[in-house]
Amino acid sequence: MSGGTIGIAGAGLLGRLLAWRLGRAGYRVSVFDPAPGPAARFGVHGEGQHAAGFTAAGMLSPLAELETAGPRVAELGWRSIDLWREIAQALGIEHGFVQHGSLMLAHRNDLGAAQRVLARLSQSTHPRASAQALDPSRLLALEPALQGAAHAWLLPDEAHVDPVAIMTALQAQAPNTQWHWNHRVVTVEPGCMALENGDSPQFDLVFDVRGTGARPSLPVRGVRGEIAWLHLAAHGLTRPVRLLHPRHRVYLVPRDENTVVVGASEIESEDRSPASVRSVVELLSAAYSVMPALAEARVTRLDTNLRPALPDNEPLLDATPRCVRINGLFRHGWLLAPALVSDALSACGALDSLCEVSA
Repeated sequence: MSGGTIGIAGAGLLGRLLAWRLGRAGYRVSVFDPAPGPAARFGVHGEGQHAAGFTAAGMLSPLAELETAGPRVAELGWRSIDLWREIAQALGIEHGFVQHGSLMLAHRNDLGAAQRVLARLSQSTHPRASAQALDPSRLLALEPALQGAAHAWLLPDEAHVDPVAIMTALQAQAPNTQWHWNHRVVTVEPGCMALENGDSPQFDLVFDVRGTGARPSLPVRGVRGEIAWLHLAAHGLTRPVRLLHPRHRVYLVPRDENTVVVGASEIESEDRSPASVRSVVELLSAAYSVMPALAEARVTRLDTNLRPALPDNEPLLDATPRCVRINGLFRHGWLLAPALVSDALSACGALDSLCEVSA
């Protein structure tokens, strides 16, 4: 199929990774997406108007995700960490991939909930899976900006990426690729897709990575995610932080030296409206409880979007002749995408060079 034609339905994270990989290998790629353009649209009038990959903190936490996910997610995640390192380097984004580990914190009254999480994590047999307990002096030495948590653990091999920078670079640097914005794909069949405008382009191979747009072909539901962007000059945080709490899954991720992203991993709702007062208060209160300096931070952006999930919350990779479907990445999009793309390219019988980021 060298030099063949590829059609991709969906220009989110998966679609951009596929276009970048396939275009670099010499395929002629066409990507179709209903969005008005490649950039994210943040703000009150932008909720849900861009790919879910933009509304993410970019945490690569295969061990921490074992709290609720299965071993397949963790195994794909460990592979993806290595792939993201290579991808960021190939894209020329120095800050695109950072691997200093991540932290889990718990308040004194939440130790029981934290111990249940740690018990589940301890079942992992992966050689890179370890959670190291930190005493207060060690935590202070690692992250002076963190105060208030009674218990802490370091997950040394986890990492994080910059979603906006990587999404932008993947689209801009995908060679041999035509991007068709304002084009909604209605159905995807082997070798062809039907567009809302009545067109039916034909290809040697098609990929369906539309997320929630794949309904009703797949039983996909949207899971709401919310993120607050905070500006605090020289905040000092260097690692992602996950606060273990009986009710909330709250995380803090340093985006740059002046920006911290605060979010909640999942809310079972397909509401695309702006963040509620309750959500914002709970998110920021939890963040402030472990990083008191955020009291002086400024909220620069609130973003919401829907992540695609299947009934079992497991990722789907279905490869049939001339058609490959990937969906259901749930809240693990950035953790799973590179490994799933590599598996998809192998499954559809693509050239060996497609399985190497450096191809």
